[in-house]
Amino acid sequence: MHLTYYDLTIPLLAKNLKNVQSVLAKGWEAAQASQMSETAFLDQRLAEDMFPLIKQIQMLTDTAKATPARLTGREMITLEDTETTVGELNQRIDTVLAHLETYSPEDFSESAERKIELKFLEGQFQYGKDYLMDFALPNFFFHCTVAYAIIRVQGVQIGKIDYIGSLSLHPLT
Repeated sequence: MHLTYYDLTIPLLAKNLKNVQSVLAKGWEAAQASQMSETAFLDQRLAEDMFPLIKQIQMLTDTAKATPARLTGREMITLEDTETTVGELNQRIDTVLAHLETYSPEDFSESAERKIELKFLEGQFQYGKDYLMDFALPNFFFHCTVAYAIIRVQGVQIGKIDYIGSLSLHPLT
């Protein structure tokens, strides 16, 4: 089976956005049970010099919306970083999930050789194949992992399967 750029982006990003949403819900439920305020919950961070949970989720959704847009040359949707509640973060994730559904496999036909310019790579670019593997996916999973870790370190009973989500299993024949 030959994996396409569509396969490596849309289903993967969507699945993991849903996993983050599930982990966020479990974290918020535990925070409410311990009488933690919503602001305190969203302001949690792993280290003083790292972004808080709310920013981690904003950044992972930014990467999830930007990756297919850059790989296909389509216009990127704009999301303002104005969320202050768990409900607003869930709406942000839902918005990105709905946007991901607008892509088709055909949109990615020229992704490998598309020139991707990022603001912080002043005067340089990456080809789509390098952008996806060197930057986009590692960046997305970094923020997913940090969001998971922020919630887990607070004692919330989540495990690896919450992060990984469902598996595509097939019977042995």
